[in-house]
Amino acid sequence: MIQEILDYNKKFVENKEYERYRAGKYPEKKLAILSCMDTRLTELLPAALGIKDGDAKIIKNAGAVITHPFGSVVRSLLVAIVELGVEDVMVIGHTDCGVQHIDSDMILGHLKERGINMESVEMLKYAGVDFEKWLCGFNTIRESVEDTVKILKEHPLIPKDVGITGYIMDTKTGELYPVC
Repeated sequence: MIQEILDYNKKFVENKEYERYRAGKYPEKKLAILSCMDTRLTELLPAALGIKDGDAKIIKNAGAVITHPFGSVVRSLLVAIVELGVEDVMVIGHTDCGVQHIDSDMILGHLKERGINMESVEMLKYAGVDFEKWLCGFNTIRESVEDTVKILKEHPLIPKDVGITGYIMDTKTGELYPVC
């Protein structure tokens, strides 16, 4: 599969297909979106919002969840706000999310099945890694979006003039439902 991708990329560059994707590093709409990495949103999310390359910074992770207030998601948002001119942040969860109802015991069990040494997990727990918080899912997408928006609104490093709102996207239709 990787070789197929590399072959395609070579032709893409040779044919200068990249030219139609040229955009600046500053988001035209001064917008950042935190959303899920779900494959159904790869094209649906920008299409449903009417955004194109260069319009917004899109940050994706499992469930659009912030598991640590000083982790990579908030770091990316801070860079987008402070250095790249973002004025609004949309948190967009979605229906039928695969992160809903997962828990750390389930993930750790799957890792064990894949050959991960549980002694390493125990050592990481001893060193302070909170697997229950880091690998947790959520009960409802609404609660998850509300929790994420709350973390961002109350974050001591996010300027109070940044608009932060939360939504749920229907993965079948692309319709947005305001949450907060």
